[in-house]
Formats: sequence, structure tokens, C-alpha cells
Amino acid sequence: MFSRNQTARATIARGSALEMEIRRGKFRQSVFMETPQDSDIQKKIDYEIRMREGACKLLAACSQRDQALEASKSLLTCNARIMAYMSELQRMKEAQVMQRVARRSSDAGPMDDRSPCKGKVAISGMFTEKNSGKLHRCAVFCLLQLGGEIFDTDMVMVDRTLTDICFDNTIVFNEACPGFELRVELYSCCSEEDYSAGSTPRKLASKLSSSLGRSAGKKMRAALEPGACSPTSNGGGATILLPVPSAPGPKYHLLAHTTLNVSHVQDSFRTHDLTITGNEECSYWLPLYGGVCCRLAAQPQCMTQQMMSGCLRVKLGGEPQGWTNVYGVLKGTNLFCYHQKEDMEANVEPVLTIGINKETRIRAAEKDPHSKAQNICITNQYGGEEVTHTLAADSREETQRWMEAFWQQFYDMSQWRQCCDDLMKIELPSPRKPAIVTPKQGSLYHEMGECVQTPFYTFTEAVAEFEALDCHKIKPSDFAFQLYTVIYTTLQKFRLDPRNWLQSQV
Repeated sequence: MFSRNQTARATIARGSALEMEIRRGKFRQSVFMETPQDSDIQKKIDYEIRMREGACKLLAACSQRDQALEASKSLLTCNARIMAYMSELQRMKEAQVMQRVARRSSDAGPMDDRSPCKGKVAISGMFTEKNSGKLHRCAVFCLLQLGGEIFDTDMVMVDRTLTDICFDNTIVFNEACPGFELRVELYSCCSEEDYSAGSTPRKLASKLSSSLGRSAGKKMRAALEPGACSPTSNGGGATILLPVPSAPGPKYHLLAHTTLNVSHVQDSFRTHDLTITGNEECSYWLPLYGGVCCRLAAQPQCMTQQMMSGCLRVKLGGEPQGWTNVYGVLKGTNLFCYHQKEDMEANVEPVLTIGINKETRIRAAEKDPHSKAQNICITNQYGGEEVTHTLAADSREETQRWMEAFWQQFYDMSQWRQCCDDLMKIELPSPRKPAIVTPKQGSLYHEMGECVQTPFYTFTEAVAEFEALDCHKIKPSDFAFQLYTVIYTTLQKFRLDPRNWLQSQV
């Protein structure tokens, strides 16, 4: 029996060792409660599971090579995201437990709660080179993972005439820490293989049913037909000795990989070494030169956002009374001083710009022994000469807030290193467009050119009919299958759930 906390959805078995420890006061039950972050990750996992089920159905029913390759690529990407989300959920649970243990520890000393800011990391212009020799025609794509974020590039068809494998996608990770590790994986699949292996058991069952008779053949056929996206089963739960893949069709294999970090960030193209995992005997093998060239850029939040702002007084000139009221904004490598806040909002040129970089020295000094206010002295080197600017806040507390903002800025710069020298430009990725395929290849988009325009068959009806069809009875000529395939492959490019989108459109 189980007891469930209805508010936090924490499930703990009654009579278990964990429950006994909670009763003794060794643990708090709140440690095992589901937080909003946990719920968000669980929703992502559920979403990817639904997408994976759709990819499996498409893969099992695809009759054309390009459709099967795209469906297999989507299946691999969904599996990678599910594993990444589960790992992230596990790390969050462990961090929650360790945080509570540290807080309750009697001998724990003061903890440094300063953490660096996050930022954007973008990779673009990826390409790798290969020898132009004899090889099979292969489908290639890249899978990129940074923390819990996973993206895939468009699929590229490679033959012996192609020497440069280029991926034009610009991929942006929005929640990167300075200690990020960006794993780049290159997958390959031979496009000349026979993808009809998934139907082999059914073909064998058809021959056996015709030779054994109607009654015995019907039982044999039922035993040989697997369920959707599951190993071949005989109906009693035991797997029979017919080794077929859980999802029939083309299989991608890891061909090469590399891991990039903040030290690889550069505002220009750079070549990185690849670790090759395949060999010449593999059907998916490509004779790569062993490197991938790309532009890896980063934009820390301390370079793009206002880290501190407020009213200050700045001393201009050597006169004792030469103080001017300004509105200060700490952003990037500068402290911008405007006459008033409205000037900053209207993009008016600041009256004074003070550099804040790794070489800057900042200290707080008493204005005079009888005053509670403090001055902030900022010293920079300009052409071999020291230049000091003196600022003053309205109160000691405000001065402390500015000093803390400066220390945080220096800490962020020390963690992001060369990424804070200058603001790197990141081009926002444009929405993906479905690949343009020639009619000669038998593209499903061309086959559907006239059918999609019919007003007598709604999207919802097509999806409902497709969901009701048995996986092994689907025919590529069925209208519901064709329409759902177009919708699924298109929306998958934009990471949308076909069902939710269709319900909102009809």
C-alpha cells in the first residue's frame, strides 16, 4: 500500500525504511516532495514520450527512404531528450537533498552563495571535410546537447562527390553557465540499406499461414506480429526468437563527437578535433579528416543586461564643489552616466562613460569623518596613465549595493573570461523550413499537393482516424496517414505538439 501526499505528490511506501526514517525525524518529507521545477521537467518528459510514439508509428508505416530517415532522426532526438530530462531531474533531486542537509548541519561554516550569471551560447556555420573516395550514400546530421537542452540540425545527404558536409543551422542555448560543456555528436546512416526488415516477420507469417492452413496459420500470424514500437511478442509476454528491432527502419549510428567549453569560445571560426568512433567496415562510415569547423559565440547576461542602476553623483573636474547628479547604469564593460533616467530610455548619449573591466580597481572610501556617506573611487589605466573617477551615493546602504554589483560583475567576468572582452554578435536562428525535395524522389509533400486542399476532411478527423488505425494495417496511400505525416514532420521542426496545435486551429 502507498500513501500519497495530495499537495506535493510525493509517494512513499508505507512500512518502508524511508517512512520509518521520516517518522524518527531523520528526514523531512518535504525533501521528497515535487517542486514546480520537477513538474515542468516531467511535462517535458511526457511531451517527448508522445512525440516518440508518433515517430515510432510513422517509422513503422513509412514506405519511402527520405520519410524513414527523417522519422528515425526524430526518434533518436526524442530518446536523447528524454534521457537528458531524466538526468536533469535526478540532479535536481540530489541538489535539493544536499542543500537541506547542509542547512541542518551544525558544523557547516558560512557558505558562499555567489554564483555566476548565465548567458547565451550559439554555435553556427558547422562543417566538416571528408575524402572523396568510394563510399555508400549516407544521411548525416548533428545532435547538440548543453545541459538539458538538445537540438538537432537538418539532415544532409552525403555521397562520394561531396567533400564538405555543411550544417547551416544556427543553434542557440539560452540557459548556459560559464562551466558549460557542449557535446557535438555526428550521426550517420547508410541510405542504401534495405529498410524492409521490419516487415520480415509479417511476410514470413503470410507464407506460413498459407502453407499451414487457416486455423494454424492465423495463430502463427498473431504470434509473429509485434505491437507498435515494441519487440516481437507471442502474446504471452515472452519474446520469441526472431530478432527484429523495436522500431523497424533505418538506424543512425554515432560517427564522431567532440565536447566544447568556454575556452573554445571565439568571435570567429575555429577548428576543433573530432573523436571518430566508426571504422571502414561500418556501413555508415565516412572518411572524415578528423575536425569540425564552427563559430562558437557566447553572450553572458552581464554583457547584455543592466546589472545595476540608480542615482549617483559624479565629481567632474578638480573643484571641491564640482559634483553633478547623474543616473548610473552598469552594463557590460561600462558604467554609463546619464543626466536623467529618461535620457537612458530615449537612447541619448551618456554624459560620461566609465570603463569597468578586469583591470579596473574599485574601492569605497569615507567622504569625511563626520559624514555617513561614502565615495566610490574607480581607477582605470588609459595610455599608461591612471585616471580615477569619484562617485557618491545617497546613503551608506546604497553605496553597499553599488559595491556588491561591482564585485558581482568582476566575478562574472572572471568566470566567463574572454567572453566579456567584447560583446559577441549572435544571429537569431530563423524558423526551420521543410526541405525542398524534387518530385522525382517521390516526396510526400508533392503527393499531397491536391489532397490537402480538400474542404471535406478536417485535420482533427484525419488525426483521429490515424490514431484509430492499427500500426500494421496502415497503407501509405491512406489519406489520413499522408495528412498526419505532413502535419507531424512540419510541426516537429518547430517543436510543437501536433495534437495541441490542431485542436487550436480547428
